[in-house]
Amino acid sequence: MDDLNSAIRRRRLPSLPALRAFEAAARHSSAKRAALELSVTPTAISHQIRQLEEALGISLFLRKPRRLILTSQGRELMVVLGESFDAIAGVINRLRSTAARDTVTVSTTPAVASRWLLPRVCILRESHPQLDLRIHVSHEPVTLDGVTADVAIRYGRGPWPGLASEKLFDNVFIPACSPALKLRRRVDLPRHTLIHCGLPPAGRGPMEWATWQRHARVPGLDVATGLNVSDETLAISAALDGQGIALMSRLLIMDELRSGRLIQPFGPSLDGDPFHLVYPDARADDPRITAIRQWVKRLLEDMCADRGDGSSPMADGAPR
Repeated sequence: MDDLNSAIRRRRLPSLPALRAFEAAARHSSAKRAALELSVTPTAISHQIRQLEEALGISLFLRKPRRLILTSQGRELMVVLGESFDAIAGVINRLRSTAARDTVTVSTTPAVASRWLLPRVCILRESHPQLDLRIHVSHEPVTLDGVTADVAIRYGRGPWPGLASEKLFDNVFIPACSPALKLRRRVDLPRHTLIHCGLPPAGRGPMEWATWQRHARVPGLDVATGLNVSDETLAISAALDGQGIALMSRLLIMDELRSGRLIQPFGPSLDGDPFHLVYPDARADDPRITAIRQWVKRLLEDMCADRGDGSSPMADGAPR
């Protein structure tokens, strides 16, 4: 209580309207222009300044015809009030700006986040500049409760109870490597390092070399050997560095395939589970979720346009 009383005594300030009237008059050197700024009469401004001078026991202005001139005490008070009102205005503007913004959290795998969404965030900002995007990465589905995440891009076939789902695209996995390996024929594959995604025994990747080998039947290929990494993004980086050949989602390496930094030397290509956009049924009309749906749809349309044939962005046209 003593601390509170001390703070109250320290802050025995004159009335805020009087301080505002003085600061405006000092800035304009005119009671009339101050009155226009504060939407009051010049008489009200003069009255507030007189009250302030009486409360302080000093003169703040030398009054000249059609002009107010600050005294030394007036200049001292003006500096403090100007800085204080500017600081208050800055905080108020920032709070108003923050309150006007919305935030939406999208949950997806690390690879989809880094390889597909993040490079295209500018498209969302252009169409929804007041929407702040947060990306939550996880290999496991998370609760779409509006706290952890609002909407998700999930790999699988569903259904997901309580969630609306929209199929985005079929997912095709291909063997891909750096052209520096000079790998062209399947029969040469046993001489190269296989890159596995998913560290055993903790977990498995979405597509395994053992599954691919059941279709390809490459003589002498040992699918139990090679380099093991925990995430698709690491597998892509290793392949780009020429560390070996990996089974990768074509969607996630489309840019590298177009540029020639990665190649698909041979088939077969394998169909994996599709990607879906999922969100709570009850929030289907939420403007933030609608914005994400529109954004993802735009990304898919752009991928189709890049192919130039209007087909599914993951249509399988690669060599087998």
